[in-house]
Amino acid sequence: MKEKINLFIISIVFICMLISACTGLISGNNHDTPNPTPTSIIPEPDKEISGVINTPIPAPPIGSPNITPIPTQIPGSKPGPSSKVSERSQELLSKMSIDEKVGQMFIVRCPQQDAAKKAAQYNIGGYILFSRDFRDSSIDLIKARINSFQDAVKIPLLIGVDEEGGNVNRISLHKQFRSEPFMSPRDLYNQGGFELIINDTIEKATFLKSLGINLNLAPVCDVSTDSTDYIYPRSFGKDAVLTSEYVEKVVTTMNKQRIGSVLKHFPGYGNNLDTHTGIAYDNRDYETFVTSDFLPFISGIYAGAGAVLVSHNIVNSMDENYPASLSSKVNQILREDLNFDGVIMTDDLYMKAIQNYTGDSEAAVLAVLAGNDLICCTNFEEQIPAVINAVNEGLISEERLNESVLRILIWKHKLGIIS
Repeated sequence: MKEKINLFIISIVFICMLISACTGLISGNNHDTPNPTPTSIIPEPDKEISGVINTPIPAPPIGSPNITPIPTQIPGSKPGPSSKVSERSQELLSKMSIDEKVGQMFIVRCPQQDAAKKAAQYNIGGYILFSRDFRDSSIDLIKARINSFQDAVKIPLLIGVDEEGGNVNRISLHKQFRSEPFMSPRDLYNQGGFELIINDTIEKATFLKSLGINLNLAPVCDVSTDSTDYIYPRSFGKDAVLTSEYVEKVVTTMNKQRIGSVLKHFPGYGNNLDTHTGIAYDNRDYETFVTSDFLPFISGIYAGAGAVLVSHNIVNSMDENYPASLSSKVNQILREDLNFDGVIMTDDLYMKAIQNYTGDSEAAVLAVLAGNDLICCTNFEEQIPAVINAVNEGLISEERLNESVLRILIWKHKLGIIS
């Protein structure tokens, strides 16, 4: 069976590559930025429940399930950091304290009060801005506010936003920033194919960077073709092959614009429920992920995406005990089978789907133990001290911190956030 699945995946990969190459030849001269020669479309990666686990917190179970390896020896190579970037990141890491390292591992909802002060106090790695941050503001005020954050910290921040287009826009839905909200990828494709998607990605990146935003939490890689699925309105709405091509083009374009991308929501949402309001159980067999859901993520990884965001779904074929965001097994699949060496990021740990598994201050500790690099949360003033205490008590090693912080620093260097 494993051999059959491997052969199936290889076939899908080369079909994807052929489609991508042909599309580039057909449409490459029809827009300002020609399609890059695809090295591989297989790949260069929103909130609460009851019950508290006992302390000390045990590490999530280690060891991946009996899974079929994903082939990684394919034409082309995944982009990696230059030796100069790695050396500069390593040098910066060597000078950081425990508190600074832990803070770098958090990208948090931007507080409405004292954001610059708190960024410095907690050594925050990044802020995520939401619609409320733009509603009563202006272009000049947002620029000034973001500059105040960056001026307050020693290591520049990731400044992120969910500007997916369509149902999820945080900025462009406010007319003082853009006359019309950005369209959904599905509508763009239906109107003008990948050419329009590439042009939209360039415009969006330019727009965000002009405000001081260096990270867009996109593209959505979930494969969904059923309009009744929760994730469908945010998805590309096509099969795994076309979704993979979409992801490759968006990530490649974002890299050219030097704005960060995040592949979400690993390992693939499918037809699961909304984890903002409760737990979602995914009972699909593992082969479904190998032959479909994983493909857009692999495509984005090999296109050079800097981060993969992991969902809160409990995927029984991978780990029946922990949400994916707290699962070392899911993390291991990303690292070893999908060959991802970038930043693994959790979805917001303040969602209801997480609170059945942890107390308010314990979620981030579990997330770090599972192997995640960048912890997304709202209640960072509880979570950061909890992780620091776990390090001081020996539950989390400094080596574990170093692995994640180095990945984050390398990503910031590659994006030009750290000079």
